[in-house]
Amino acid sequence: MSIPSREEMYAALAERHGAELQEKLSSASVAVCGLGGLGSNTAIALARAGVGKLHIIDFDKVDISNLNRQQYFPEQLGEPKTEALFDTLKRIAPYCEIKKDCVRLSEKNMKQLLSDESIIAEAFDKADQKAMLVNYVLENIPEKYLVSASGMAGLAPSNMITTKRIASRFYMCGDGVSDIADGMGLISSRVLICAAHQAHAIIRIIAGEYEV
Repeated sequence: MSIPSREEMYAALAERHGAELQEKLSSASVAVCGLGGLGSNTAIALARAGVGKLHIIDFDKVDISNLNRQQYFPEQLGEPKTEALFDTLKRIAPYCEIKKDCVRLSEKNMKQLLSDESIIAEAFDKADQKAMLVNYVLENIPEKYLVSASGMAGLAPSNMITTKRIASRFYMCGDGVSDIADGMGLISSRVLICAAHQAHAIIRIIAGEYEV
C-alpha cells in the first residue's frame, strides 16, 4: 500500500488542527537534545503534530534497558539512537525534514549545532548535562525558546507533573522533585506524561500561546 501524498497528509492534519495552526507547525523547526525517554517521545509527538523540521541529537546507542520507556524496538538494539529514531519518525511523518547528529553536545559545539532551530527541547537524562545545556542556551543564545524537564521518576501522581514558565523563553516541565536516586526508577507512563508536557509546550509556543 502506497503512503499518502504530502498534500494528503497536510490536509488531514489541517482538518484536525485548523489551517492556520498547521501552517505554523509545518514551518517550525525544533531541536531535540537527548533521545531517551523524554526526547524520543517528544520527537514522536512533534512529528505526529506535523512539525516541519526536527533536529535530533544524541551520541548513545539503543540498549535493552531503554525499552521500558523509550521509543525503540528490540530489533534496534545496538543501533545509534539517531538512526533508530530517524527510521521511526520517517514512518510516522514521511515528509518531515529530519536532521540527525550522532554526537555528544558540549559547550564547544552547541552554538553551531543549534544554530538553525528556534525552539530547543532539553531531554537529557543526567542533571549535569541538563544544567550545561540550560545554562549555555540562557547565557549564549537567549533568543531561542528552551523547553526543559526535571522530575519524572517513580510512582507519584501524574498530576504532580506540570509545565512552568520560568522566563519569557524558558519553560520547565516535570514535578521538580523526583529523581531516580530516590530508589524508584523511571516508569514509562510518567516519563511519557512529562514528554507530552514538553511536546505540548513546544506546540503552544509555535502557535503563539506563551502563557501556561
